[in-house]
Amino acid sequence: MIFAAGLGTRLRPLTDTMPKALVEVDGKPLLWHVIQKLKEAGFERVVVNVHHFAQQITDYLNRNHNFGLDIRISDETRTLLDTGGGIKKAQQLFSPDEPILIHNVDILSNVDLALLYEKAKDDDATLLVSQRDTSRYLVFDDAMQLTGWVNIKTGETKGPLPDNFNPLTSTLKRFAFSGIHVFSPRLFAAMEGWQETFGIIDFYLSACSNAKVRGIVKTDLRLLDVGKLDSLDKAEKFINNK
Repeated sequence: MIFAAGLGTRLRPLTDTMPKALVEVDGKPLLWHVIQKLKEAGFERVVVNVHHFAQQITDYLNRNHNFGLDIRISDETRTLLDTGGGIKKAQQLFSPDEPILIHNVDILSNVDLALLYEKAKDDDATLLVSQRDTSRYLVFDDAMQLTGWVNIKTGETKGPLPDNFNPLTSTLKRFAFSGIHVFSPRLFAAMEGWQETFGIIDFYLSACSNAKVRGIVKTDLRLLDVGKLDSLDKAEKFINNK
């Protein structure tokens, strides 16, 4: 599933007239780059959620005959559902027996998606993480089971962390989330009762006490979030410096 429904506010004024997914890097839309990466990894069915200038994305895919893939649209034009709500809404578009790889449309990386998908088959969810300086971290135990979330600047925590958790002294591991993860359809049952709009990380933090929500660390991760105007030049260099 490609998350392509976002408003792309950090890419204005470009996204005043087009969706973030169609902003070009090296002459091709961000959506094209992610689709090609998925296609090269062997994926055949792709769900794309849409909201902001949704018809432009649908028309682009139609003009390109869905790039030879089974591409299905999850329409969020009525309400933007956030990451967790977006996955829940698209449930009927997925195979009920196969894990779902989730990829943000504005992420470029050196990740081997086929390998990640294969490693994730036994988990309820697998989150690709890395050691990167940020203020917000996912927290894992020694077995890389998700145990919480922390903002080290504000001290805010979420999830089943110990009451005395201190990010500066704890032996639990902290990693930054990449925006790429694999979700098992087994977890859809746990989403019942959740409101229409919710974030997937909040869901994982709720589910991790009873489900296998595991992190995989990529030590040589090269990842670029193409979320701001000043990142477009960096993105072109990133693509041309494979």
